[in-house]
Amino acid sequence: MRTILLILIGLSTLLQAERFTRDATAMVVTDTQTNLQWQDDAAAKTTRKNWQDAITHCEGLTLGDEDDWRLPNLNELYYIADRDIYNPALSSVFVNVVSSNYWSSTTDASDTSNAWGVYFYYGSDYWGTKSISCFVRCVRAGQ
Repeated sequence: MRTILLILIGLSTLLQAERFTRDATAMVVTDTQTNLQWQDDAAAKTTRKNWQDAITHCEGLTLGDEDDWRLPNLNELYYIADRDIYNPALSSVFVNVVSSNYWSSTTDASDTSNAWGVYFYYGSDYWGTKSISCFVRCVRAGQ
């Protein structure tokens, strides 16, 4: 049983790696399933902002000669997490990641002073007060 589980985890990791491609020059990871491009420069593992500043940060970002970046919504951010691995729960194609909380643009419908994000240690979603600082990874629509 353990061997089967290890094979399945290995297969999941391989499929995740094939799903993402990294442009090391532009410091961008492309998700081949959604065609979204993800920021993967050093700032993606060092930039911490409150929720409003995270939105502003992404809207002002120029990376890989592109300037149409935005803060991802919860579904987009949650979808890139790989919950078959942890610390970080993200494909190894992403080289700039912290196993911590990253903001999404999605406001909590039951309390608009909170917003949703993804905790990339396990790949789980969470909500937090918009005034706290969390990490920021921007996204844009690919070509």
